[in-house]
Amino acid sequence: MARPKIIVIGAGICGVSTAIWLQRYGYQVILMDRGEPGMGASYGNAGLIAQWAVVPMTTPTLWRKLPSLLLNSKSSFSLKWGYMPRLVPWLAKFLSHATDAKARQTVSDLMPLLSDAVDQHKALSSGTPVAQWVEDSKISYVYRSQEDFEQDAYSWALRRDVGLVPTILTGTQVAEEEPILGPAMQYMAVLEGQGHILNPGQYVKELCAYFVHEGGKFIQATVQDFKRSNGKIIAIQTDQGDFDCDNAVVTSGIWSKPLMKRLGLSVPLEAERGYHVVYKNASILPKNPMLAAGKFGITPMGNNLRCAGTVELGGIEYGPSRRPVRLIKSFVQDAFPKLEYEGIEEWMGFRPTTTDSLPLIGQIAQSGIYTAFGHQHIGLTSGPKSGRIVANMIDGKVSNNDLSAFDPARFM
Repeated sequence: MARPKIIVIGAGICGVSTAIWLQRYGYQVILMDRGEPGMGASYGNAGLIAQWAVVPMTTPTLWRKLPSLLLNSKSSFSLKWGYMPRLVPWLAKFLSHATDAKARQTVSDLMPLLSDAVDQHKALSSGTPVAQWVEDSKISYVYRSQEDFEQDAYSWALRRDVGLVPTILTGTQVAEEEPILGPAMQYMAVLEGQGHILNPGQYVKELCAYFVHEGGKFIQATVQDFKRSNGKIIAIQTDQGDFDCDNAVVTSGIWSKPLMKRLGLSVPLEAERGYHVVYKNASILPKNPMLAAGKFGITPMGNNLRCAGTVELGGIEYGPSRRPVRLIKSFVQDAFPKLEYEGIEEWMGFRPTTTDSLPLIGQIAQSGIYTAFGHQHIGLTSGPKSGRIVANMIDGKVSNNDLSAFDPARFM
């Protein structure tokens, strides 16, 4: 009897993870992407396995911070004002979640997806050449002062409620922990037992190569539509022809939105335009990744230092802005005054963000079409587990966790 054939659409971390787990369960799997594997949001993130990223942007403190976020020239948040008319409906729904009750519910929903993320990356890559890219580490939240730290008191209270309790370092202890930091940074909150990826783009690329080596197939094609019979998926229509399948999984990040429209789902998905700056052959590197004032992820990657962060809302059609890059460079100059380097790489990508800050993970009705996208800032972190969850669903394995918060039916 032929094994069921499954097509996974999107070769980022969620897609390759889904494909590998399905392959391990004995399915015939085709992985599709219109580009090369790992070259979307999976390529340019900060590389952090962010088990601590359970607190959404939409906390009640957002209302107090909003004027400064919009008007302060040094804010890590910015808008493409020409996009604003199209953004308003999404933004109104997004801001409606900035309440204490909804923030706490989001933390509760995200904990099962994030709490074992390092172990999930290891389970995905263990026994393969790809395991070399997964690194155990701490994460240090760096602040200028205790006063700045206390501005994040609400978020830290939510983390403490779920067991994420930091060690606090002050004054000279900060420089002892991370000699790369200059005297401007005087307060640090350190979480143990975390991890990071040494080269996210290469990691995903090699995971795809491993998948192909084990018998999977990667096809570069643009998906155009879904062919169904009696409501069930029977084929994927692409610019390279039609491909028969028994199931399909959509893991295309921001590009999932038009595919969902083909299925009658109007998913409120917007692109958070994220930026990074890589300092090549950096003269000094942090011992562990850092998060500066909740804004910038700072990660050692081999001989390079990657600084990623900022949020710009402006869709996918505009080109890169200079302001976010200037902001990152200004911070680096201030925080790491002794840093020298041989060159710089700049990048912009699109984080797919829903109005409720939760991804879509599950089957659309009984169509045989599954989703794993919309992970916002936690795509790299939760990709392996999201892929495993979807593979388990297709294979009939029952989850011990309540996954209803991620059900794509909430947008039907």
